[in-house]
Amino acid sequence: MYKNTKIFCDIAELNTIKKFNKKNIVKGFTTNPSLMKKAGAKDYKNYSKKILNICKNKPISLEVFADDYKGMKKQALKINTWGKNVYVKIPVSNSRGLFMGKIIKELNADKVKLNITAVYNFQQTKKILNSINKKTKVIISIFAGRAGDTGKDPIPEIKKSVMAARKFKNVEILWASVREPYNYIQAKQCGCQIITVPPSIIEKIEKFGKSYKALTNETVKTFYKDAKSAGFKI
Repeated sequence: MYKNTKIFCDIAELNTIKKFNKKNIVKGFTTNPSLMKKAGAKDYKNYSKKILNICKNKPISLEVFADDYKGMKKQALKINTWGKNVYVKIPVSNSRGLFMGKIIKELNADKVKLNITAVYNFQQTKKILNSINKKTKVIISIFAGRAGDTGKDPIPEIKKSVMAARKFKNVEILWASVREPYNYIQAKQCGCQIITVPPSIIEKIEKFGKSYKALTNETVKTFYKDAKSAGFKI
């Protein structure tokens, strides 16, 4: 089991970032356009700057949203200037399924720290590794939860990706799209360097270690309390 799997908080809401930035368990943050929209962001740059004003030291991933090479590179270079702790998120493919190897290679060569997102299998990881150098930092985000949602087992793909990335000291494999706290244990078992987790699940991870007896007592007490408050009778 990999002991040092870092927990990143997957969120864009400012007050939540303020709260979780203070937690020692949280080593960084990830965002995406969907989380930004949900948080109510109207101006992407200004909102990102607000996040960076809160989170000044821990790594934070901010994603491009253009869908073509020219637009993506322009956005990536701008985002890269916003802070030394910024990782620029680039999708492994655009919305038409075209591999973004050219822009990944160019940005990596330009010393832009990258988080390659929406990765699902080892073949994609291999293509990314073939496109980068062994110096500039790269995170490869594998969407384990979303793969599981479709009935696919993500663990073999993650393990193969972790093994391949061991040749690159600058590459970290990230377990993304968490569905339950136990995914943290699975990420450690697979050797992932990072797992990105929503706030509610981080709070559950902080409570790890309860005995089975305590869990049984809590569960039965909940059932009893709810039945009593509902006024159930037989």
